[in-house]
Amino acid sequence: MGNVLAERNFRTFYVGYVTSLLGTSMSGVAIAWAVLQSTRGPTALGAVMAAGVVPQVLLMTFAGAIADRFGRRRVMLGADLLRCGAQASLALAVSAGRPPLWLFLLLASLRGTGDAFFTPSLAALTVEISPANQLGNANSLFGLARSATTIAGPSVSGVLVAFAGPAMVIAVDAATYAVSVVALAGLELPPVPRSEVRGARALLRDMAEGWADFRSRTWLWVTSLQWAFFNLLTWAPWMVLGPVQGRSYLGGSAVWGAIMATQGAGAIAGGLLCLGRRPKRPVVLATAAMFGYAAPDIPMALHAAAPWVAIAAFMCGAGSAMSSAFLGTAEQQQIPADRLARVSSLSLFSAYGIGVIGYGIDGPLAVAFGAPAVFAIGAGYGFLSSAIVLALPSVHAVRWREREPEPAAARIDTV
Repeated sequence: MGNVLAERNFRTFYVGYVTSLLGTSMSGVAIAWAVLQSTRGPTALGAVMAAGVVPQVLLMTFAGAIADRFGRRRVMLGADLLRCGAQASLALAVSAGRPPLWLFLLLASLRGTGDAFFTPSLAALTVEISPANQLGNANSLFGLARSATTIAGPSVSGVLVAFAGPAMVIAVDAATYAVSVVALAGLELPPVPRSEVRGARALLRDMAEGWADFRSRTWLWVTSLQWAFFNLLTWAPWMVLGPVQGRSYLGGSAVWGAIMATQGAGAIAGGLLCLGRRPKRPVVLATAAMFGYAAPDIPMALHAAAPWVAIAAFMCGAGSAMSSAFLGTAEQQQIPADRLARVSSLSLFSAYGIGVIGYGIDGPLAVAFGAPAVFAIGAGYGFLSSAIVLALPSVHAVRWREREPEPAAARIDTV
């Protein structure tokens, strides 16, 4: 960990990134409160949440190609400026009164557009600002930041919303995006080489190259497909039906909050365990960690008591941290750097595009068949899919490497 933080570019970006993550985790509570304060119910809140996700589904693959062509930092700067402006505008609107729903939807979609361009660029920028032998530690630190801010942000936000109102918290989020802009601007990176081919046709060619790179790696598209349906079948019930079950039989909001905190603690523990590790077969370890990631659906399917759910939540947090860190590092090590953003965007697209369906269908499915049945299907898929993926030769063939990936023409994939 010390070596990667000693790298000036990484340290500078990390400070801005953690600050921005904290603001984002705080603003979720504030935006929800602002929507509900404007005399709108949960349906409107769901629409606002969806408005932030839809642009990511629609723009993610396009954004990855843009980042590879024009430079990751440049794209991320634009994304942060857009998100900063959207949140600052929302803060002003909320402080002035009760904004109309269309304004919430518009600004959420603008923020989601920024997310669509920022997220696939992050994996590629990490390669540029981290020493080649420290990619695993860099990804572990990013995971630790996400876990810690997920725990701290809502707690701090709840207090600030109560005393200062949601507009103030949303304004703080806008300010944290500005901090990220300053950090990105302070990076010392070589200039982006200009391509001889420009225009829409060139961009389409870039996207086609990214797709060819993605589908030629069996381990990559298989794990991406597993993640997509994991988000749909296993993760979405935990996020949508978990709080409902927490209220109905686990003991209420305080108990559910403690379970979520336990999950965050597991993610921190998993992230710390990843630091300094260089597993010989990173994708194997990442897939094995998915067993822990799927663990909470088991006690929920069995209608188990809160302590069992908390233990499973801790396993989920640890599994998610380890799986994300090692799978992300494998992508960065195996994929040529000049195509990393667009290839990463394809993995993210499947996860967002398919996984988000679960948020809309799990409620009706629970009404029709019962929540335990939905959780049982999620647990079954989570464990069975992980076992199948672990058996694939292409997953075992991916080795940890400390060097730049070879050019695409020299690569041979093992199926």
